Amino acid sequence: MRGILRFAFVLFAAAALAAPAAHAAERMWIGFHDDPSFRWVDDRASRIESSASQGASVMRLLVHWDQTARQRPALPSDPFDPAYNFDDLDDAIRTAQEQDMEVLLSLVGTPRWANGGKTPNVMPRRLGDFTAFARAIASRYSGRFDGYPFVRFWSVWNEPNLQVFLAPQFDGRGRSVAPRNYARLYAAGYEGIKAGNPRALVAIGETSARGTDNPSGVRPVHSPGRFLEALARANPRLKFDAWAHHPYPFRPNLKPSQKVRWPNVTLGSLPDLEKNLSRLFTRKSVPIWVTEYGHETKPQDAFGVPYSKQAAYLREAIAIARTYPFVSMFIWFVYQDDPGQPWESGLYTRTGVSKGSTPSRFSSAARPLDARNAVLAFRRGAASPAVTLHARRFCVVDSRGETIGVTWRVRVGGRLVDVGQRAAPLQADCTINFRLGGFRVAKKASYTATFELNDINGERLTRRVTIRGS
Repeated sequence: MRGILRFAFVLFAAAALAAPAAHAAERMWIGFHDDPSFRWVDDRASRIESSASQGASVMRLLVHWDQTARQRPALPSDPFDPAYNFDDLDDAIRTAQEQDMEVLLSLVGTPRWANGGKTPNVMPRRLGDFTAFARAIASRYSGRFDGYPFVRFWSVWNEPNLQVFLAPQFDGRGRSVAPRNYARLYAAGYEGIKAGNPRALVAIGETSARGTDNPSGVRPVHSPGRFLEALARANPRLKFDAWAHHPYPFRPNLKPSQKVRWPNVTLGSLPDLEKNLSRLFTRKSVPIWVTEYGHETKPQDAFGVPYSKQAAYLREAIAIARTYPFVSMFIWFVYQDDPGQPWESGLYTRTGVSKGSTPSRFSSAARPLDARNAVLAFRRGAASPAVTLHARRFCVVDSRGETIGVTWRVRVGGRLVDVGQRAAPLQADCTINFRLGGFRVAKKASYTATFELNDINGERLTRRVTIRGS
């Protein structure tokens, strides 16, 4: 029986991962990156809850290796080695899970003990140290340990095409070295993350929108395009699940639609990035995660935009991202302005006052794209189509393997074509996988499937999935 269930799960997972690709632009993981608001302020839980109530489905956090492991761990691959301090991270991820949200963790910063006493933007001397750390934290959030949530999304480093985050960018003779170093650093991190959590989805890149490619300039940095090209030359066989990018406009007051020439990449020129990613890594398509984007406001920042324009730009930015079938994540930086954060692009001021209609504009743009309500495509004639439902809220009170009851109704237009009930086990990644019985998918038909989920503890969730026949 276990063999049959394992085989069925493989079928379910394969269908769920492959099917939505054609309609990826219709759903995106949308949320915020804001470590101060979600980890360090006294009212952090209420801020996470508010962001979720406004339609956020994902939260990005930076994990500073240099701060998490100030001393070398005795057992660096052990997620519970006493040298590691994950307390505030545990708290934020648990709170996100309570709000039915996913989390993206970006690993950054080398400890002094790992790079010879240098600054955090300098690589470790032994890449194995980074692999061990990545394995430890990915294991901690793999869903295997009670009380520690599963984390689905990961990325390695932050804006490695900039000197401030990865040094050096060029050697003493002016030769580019950062892309090659990042290729090694990323591969080490990827190896560790996947070893600790094989279900993790890992993004490469996290690139900044622009750079001069001038080794003797005031800021010796790479443009994202030249960085990508050199990275692919260094290792064209790199494995990754997505490319992460920060497509800010060149000035905070410029429109989201601003297009720039390659090798720089703004939101309006993401198709150039997608085209080159596919070419350089010989892949049919590459998912792109927009893991930072935002517009600062004035009077908080002299170069910002009025509140009304920020609201309009936020909605326009999400609308632009939605037109690209390869963009599956959009994260706004930040949720609320903070005294310790010089970037004033929050939906709220430092005192928590709403910046005009920006919060409501975010909600109206994010809710229709909620990736938890998937769009699935199947070939005509497919019988009992396989469905994967994100049910993170259940992982707050239920252990993996716990039985979740499912009642579904499938409609075409207003006509009911299928109804059924089933029990399915909760997976370690907080999903539920099963097959709908009772109907075949017709050619070019579009179905709306509503799912009512419940557990033994009285928790309830509703999901609404679109099913299309090709």
